[in-house]
Amino acid sequence: MTTTEAPDTLRRILDYSSRADPYPLYAELRRTPVALQEDGSYVISTYRELTEILHNPHLSSDVRNLSRPMAATEGRETPSFINLDPPEHDRMRRLAMRHFGPPHTPGLVDGMRPDLTAIVGGLLDGLAGKTEIDIVDDFAYPFPVTVICHLLGVPREDEPQFHHWVNAVIDAIDYDPKTDPPEKLSNGVQARTDLHAYLGGLLAPRHGKPGDDLLSRLANDDGPEGRMTDEEIISTANLLLIAGHETTVNLIANGMLTLLRHPQILQRLRSEPDLIVPLVEELLRYEPPVHIIPWRAAYSDIAVGGTVIPKGSQVMLMLASGSRDPERFHEPDRFDPDRQDNQHLGFGSGIHLCFGGPLARLEAQIALSELVRRLDKPRLVADPPPYRPSPVLRGPIHLPIEQR
Repeated sequence: MTTTEAPDTLRRILDYSSRADPYPLYAELRRTPVALQEDGSYVISTYRELTEILHNPHLSSDVRNLSRPMAATEGRETPSFINLDPPEHDRMRRLAMRHFGPPHTPGLVDGMRPDLTAIVGGLLDGLAGKTEIDIVDDFAYPFPVTVICHLLGVPREDEPQFHHWVNAVIDAIDYDPKTDPPEKLSNGVQARTDLHAYLGGLLAPRHGKPGDDLLSRLANDDGPEGRMTDEEIISTANLLLIAGHETTVNLIANGMLTLLRHPQILQRLRSEPDLIVPLVEELLRYEPPVHIIPWRAAYSDIAVGGTVIPKGSQVMLMLASGSRDPERFHEPDRFDPDRQDNQHLGFGSGIHLCFGGPLARLEAQIALSELVRRLDKPRLVADPPPYRPSPVLRGPIHLPIEQR
């Protein structure tokens, strides 16, 4: 199913000039649900085909199963469970989930509600009286960073240091040797190495000293399956540190931007606080924090959408495109918090369904509810706002607003 249109469409989607509104290009891409690219990779963009392949056991999350190594995966330490397949994936995810949610700690996330509300309240108290606010720098970033640091046991004062590493790692995710300078890749590789060493330094003194933070719990877990190795704990902490705040920053910033573009819904949320739960679900469909899973590998030949993807091929999953597929969602380009049957792909699907989804949902619900309640007639300073470079983790890098 080789076409000239789909490769060009993908190139335009990845180009920064399309970051503010990639959705018309996703509609073009969906004309070829499974599109072969010039480099031999495949791009999947429609809801049915995406959900089919995300539940296919022959789709591998381990880049070591690619027939052609990718530059962006060079220099990786022990993979986190998001980049592993069963049974290794299942074991590591179970060991992490023992300390993060059901069935062993079922009340953890909901029990954080008072602390999350207090953090949000403190941040908004600090903005009182200001007529100009950057929703990203002043609120959407510090909130989830504070939360994930507390959960993991990472000193909050170290944020400037790991923020630099995280940015470099994310920048390298979509590295293209044809268009990007080599420094983009080398900086990402070095940042992964530095972040690995940093987390290892935090882990070492926790052995034999049980504590409430996740690093301490993983280091001293005496569950029936034993403990993770130190390398596995570090890779898990690395994943949770990055995914635990970067995606939530986007969700909150995209959410506030969407509400400011739909003032009637913003006003409705003020008078109907319970609307926040379905509203966040619609945000995860309409303006998700993660747009693309840039690489998966075919364990063996995979038939999907009338196309056979050969063993070892790279597969790119366009999740945000699937969540705007008119074959699945009625009027998909309309923001509708009353939408029924909203089985979006905002957190993926299948065995890799987002580990931190329940926490991200709660953070976004509290953050957006309080922003709407406490900001005084907010309005956008610039629309569209400036966006982050990444087409994978898509969201505003700044969101300046004015209020009375």
